[in-house]
This record gives sequence, structure tokens and C-alpha cells, in this order.
Amino acid sequence: MVAALFGRGALAVDEAIVVRQAEGFPTMSIGGTVIPYKEVTFAAQMPGRVTFIAGIEGDDFDQGKVLVSIDASELEAKREALLAQMASADTQIRNAGVQYNRELFSPRSKSAPGGMGVPNLFDQMLTRPMEDFLGERDQDTEEAADLFASRTQVREAHHQMMRLQAELRALDAKLRDARSIAPFDGIIVGKLVEVGDTVQPGQPLLKFADVEYLQVEVDVPARLRSGLHEGMMLRAELDVPAAGPGARAGALANVPVRIAQIFPMADPRRHTIKVKFDLPQGTSEPGMYATVLVPDFNAPARSNPVVPRSAIRYNGSLPGVYVLDGNGRPQLRLVRVGDATPEGGVSILSGLRAGERILANPGPGVASGWSDGPGPNANSASGH
Repeated sequence: MVAALFGRGALAVDEAIVVRQAEGFPTMSIGGTVIPYKEVTFAAQMPGRVTFIAGIEGDDFDQGKVLVSIDASELEAKREALLAQMASADTQIRNAGVQYNRELFSPRSKSAPGGMGVPNLFDQMLTRPMEDFLGERDQDTEEAADLFASRTQVREAHHQMMRLQAELRALDAKLRDARSIAPFDGIIVGKLVEVGDTVQPGQPLLKFADVEYLQVEVDVPARLRSGLHEGMMLRAELDVPAAGPGARAGALANVPVRIAQIFPMADPRRHTIKVKFDLPQGTSEPGMYATVLVPDFNAPARSNPVVPRSAIRYNGSLPGVYVLDGNGRPQLRLVRVGDATPEGGVSILSGLRAGERILANPGPGVASGWSDGPGPNANSASGH
């Protein structure tokens, strides 16, 4: 963007450029924090003793890896007992089915009450038909009642199995809660317990985050919300040294950021809106400080000369630029530096006019006296 502003590609050492006037809205530098794209905090779901931790801060793990385990020997013993009960219930189901089939094909109501030989044959052929005829006994009703009782036993056996299966699912859920499993690929960013610690439900165990993609979280004043939209590109200054050709010693990295999310509700106490910006990969680390240049479309537009950041040289703490006089000789002139521009340049509040020629990237061998030029800073420099 800087090269586009000044009409060239790379800015060579000692290259002369013409200062141009940049018009636009002023920007606000708003501080924020670099955060992971995704972060979770695992908490204990059951009381117990920590028996396993997969690693320490900085170790990376794939999705599905067990990160923390809590002692679940008591739950495992209950599970074994429950499996034994389910085996017994399965036996009861089979037995109830056999008894039902027996009642269906060989009803007990038609069986003789006892004895053998002629007495038993007499009971079956004479006594029972006479009882049925006289109304003292109804074999069909007895058979229906016995079948219903057998069916009830089969249903109760199945219900018992269903209850045990539900208990097994609940127990397996508790056993799963005894382990913390990585929900995505990431690294451990905070270990809050050690192996052997006794924990209670709700106690934090581990912080796990995806740091491959990072974001800057900023609280933007609500009045600036109207000028922002998702996908909009801005500039951010990171708390890391600038790298690359022409980078000034002590300068901070300036990178493009994209608005990823604008929260729908403002903070009622601070009257700010939370905004998240996507960072380029490999430019920062979670928890670091960053500032984002947010345009203020509510303020009146103003115009100031803009120069590349590489054109500014510091004499102690005083910024200056090398201005070329009528004979093409560089003269150092003090300037007052404003905010960084979205294009990657720096606005000059005083000490420089549009149309003047300066060195875009002064080399270490450039030397000159002070230059008389426009603005209070330049005048004070010549007087000095």
C-alpha cells in the first residue's frame, strides 16, 4: 500500500520521492489483546484424584487426544456390577419367554392336581368337566389368566433390562466425564492442576487453545461502529519488532487485519462494542498487546502530508526527514509525526509541505546540516 501511494514498488536506499497530500478521515489507535481463534477451559465434572495429564504448556495435541484423567476406579467397579445384573436380567428374560411358551402350548389349568393312574384320569375326564358344567370352575378364564401372568413376567424382565441399560449409559457418561478430550487440534496454554491433586466438580483443570490462527480483540467506542463492517481491512501495530528492509530499530510491526466479528450489543457501562480482527499467521502470540487503527467517520476530514515510515530518522527522540534543496542536497528537517495511515505511511502534522522532495529511505551515509523549512518544528531546529 505504501508503494502504491508513492507510485513505485520497493523504496530504494536514498531514493527521492515527492511528498503528496493524503486526504481522508482521521484514525483512532485503539488497544486490544491478541487471543486464540478457539480456546476452551476444561473443568472437573466429578470429584476425584487427577491420575494423568498429557503434557505441559506449549505441547500440541491432535483432536480426540486424552488430556486429563481423573481416577474412576469406583465407577468402573460399579460398571462391572451393573454388567453382572444385566446378565442376570437376560437370563430372566429367556426364562420368562420359556414359561410363556409352556403356558401357551401346555396350559397349567388343564393339568391334573395330582395323583396318577385311574384317579388322575378320573379327574381329567369327569371331575373337571363337571366343575366347569356346574359353574364352579372356568378353565378358559384360568388359561387366559395364566397367559396374562406369563406375558407380564416377560414384560417385567424386559423392563428390568431397559432400566439396567439406562443405568449403564448414565455410568458411561460419568466415566467419559472423568476424561478431558481435545475437541480440536491445539496446544496446552495453561495447566491448572498436577497429577495427584484432588479436585471437585467445577474446578478448572486445563486451558487448551488453537493458536494456528489468532485474532485481536478490541473494545471500540460505540460512535465508531457505523464505519465498520465484517470483512473490512484495517491496519494494526503489534508489540513485536518490525522486520524487513528499511525497518527502523525499535519500530513495531505494522500488519493488515480483517474484521472477523462485530458483537451485536454494546457494553452498557463502557459504551464500547467488542470487535475481533483476524491476524496474519505467524505475526504474534496469544496474550500480546496490539493497537488497531480505526477510522473515525464522524470527525471532519483533514489532510496532511504523508511519508513512508522508512523516510523518518530519529535524532535521539526527535523525528526528522531529509528534504532535498534546490541543488539536490539533503537537509535534515525536524517534523511532528502524527498517526499511521491505513496505507502503511505516517502523517506529518507540521514541518513539511506537499510537493517537497525527500529521501524515501535515507542510507547510513547521508549527512547534512539542519534545514530551514515550514512549520514550528523546522524553525526551532534552525534556531537551535
